[in-house]
Amino acid sequence: MPKKRASWLQIHRRNKMSILKQTLALALIIAPLAKAEPTHDAGSASSAQIAYRFDPNNSVKGSETLFTGDVQVDRLFPSNEAIHFFGAYVTFQPGARTAWHLHPAGQHMIVTQGVALTGTRDGTIIRFKAGDTVWCPPDVEHWHGATPEASMTHLVITGIKDGQNVIWREKVTDEQYLSAVASTSEEKAMNKNPSFSLKYQAIVPIAAFTASGDLAKLKSALIAGLDQGLTVNEIKEVLVQLYAYAGFPRSLNGISTFMSVLEARKANGINDTPGMEASPLPSNRSSIDLGTENQTRLIGAPAAGAYIAFAPAIDQFLKGHLFGDIFGRDNLDFQTREVATIAALANMDGVGSQLQAHFRIGLNVGLTKAQLDGLIEVLADKVGQSQSANAAKLLMEILPRESPGGAGKGSSR
Repeated sequence: MPKKRASWLQIHRRNKMSILKQTLALALIIAPLAKAEPTHDAGSASSAQIAYRFDPNNSVKGSETLFTGDVQVDRLFPSNEAIHFFGAYVTFQPGARTAWHLHPAGQHMIVTQGVALTGTRDGTIIRFKAGDTVWCPPDVEHWHGATPEASMTHLVITGIKDGQNVIWREKVTDEQYLSAVASTSEEKAMNKNPSFSLKYQAIVPIAAFTASGDLAKLKSALIAGLDQGLTVNEIKEVLVQLYAYAGFPRSLNGISTFMSVLEARKANGINDTPGMEASPLPSNRSSIDLGTENQTRLIGAPAAGAYIAFAPAIDQFLKGHLFGDIFGRDNLDFQTREVATIAALANMDGVGSQLQAHFRIGLNVGLTKAQLDGLIEVLADKVGQSQSANAAKLLMEILPRESPGGAGKGSSR
């Protein structure tokens, strides 16, 4: 279930980033930083405006005692006799976060890029994106950082009281962080396109990060997937299938990562649902016969293409192994397999034609345009904006040519 929201934390949604750009920004969460220097003597004319020029050479790496992961702080402006707060950009790489801390005079956090997480001692977790602001009142112990999937930058405006702007506590543990990630993933999934099920939403990042080999992000996606109700065998089947698209090394690395996740959860008393095992393949049919039938059903017509005459062996392997031995297993249906395949291809370079072919296959096996749009939304939220934009572009290129009841013909793997 999603974590409760406390009344003292307020999110202010902003529809236009121009509002943000007009906001002076923010506040530092660490004390020892390079100063933002004015372009002239601030004391020479109290009524004169002062420009604080951004200088990337003044960037400071977040201390390992106060942060987990890679964090960069860029001080924007100091406090002065008129205002008792100061501001900074803080950039967190994927999975990075602050330690527990509080601000005696409170803090505003305004996300300018990516998606942020912030949590408090009572278990409240807020996920907020570019254009959103979170206010944390004085003396509330909290932490904030990036999601496991992408970097995040926010402007922070931090007040000063009795000469103090921050009081640090202990670091946020991996268990606390991953629990926050899982809880917001569940809440976020509930707000998704209702036609794109929670199961599909959980499979997308698992397939995408298996294909790219990003094992840290895959680990978080696997945990979230199990927490959202995927069975062990459903996830295993996705990881096995992807060796045909991403290669044995990526598939085996994904399986090893999944094994470590399951071992850690079992040690913590979590017993995940095994799920259905695949039934034996028909004994009276060869893999090639079964695969030819499955491939024709998926594509909508017998496979055709110059590659078959040029390299007939690959056609036999595709029919016999991929579409026979793998797609013939019944513990995932064709729609689910296509969700996994599309998500994997969307996070790989140079496979645009294959991605379009699998969009067609997805439509052929019953996925709707709304469901494919839902998949692309999950790519944007969990994998990356560029991958999502590219997938959306490729999908739109094929839709005008598709008939209402079908998805075209051609070769695919």
